[in-house]
Amino acid sequence: MASATETGNITGTQDKDYNLLWYVESCLENALRLDTFIKDAERAKDTQLVELFTKAQADSRKGAELGKSLLRSRLASG
Repeated sequence: MASATETGNITGTQDKDYNLLWYVESCLENALRLDTFIKDAERAKDTQLVELFTKAQADSRKGAELGKSLLRSRLASG
């Protein structure tokens, strides 16, 4: 994990840019992981967990789409 004071001097990527990339990747990874959780809950016939994980997956997808949109606009103007 990067130091709290790293501002792009070490990685060559400013914190805000790295943070946006990390956010999108994390949302996408979370959506994938939640798919496994949903399938596990379905096999266990636990409808409450299926509902919870499905909603969480939708939120992760939404976060990824918002982040990707912002990233696209920044790349286009950069």
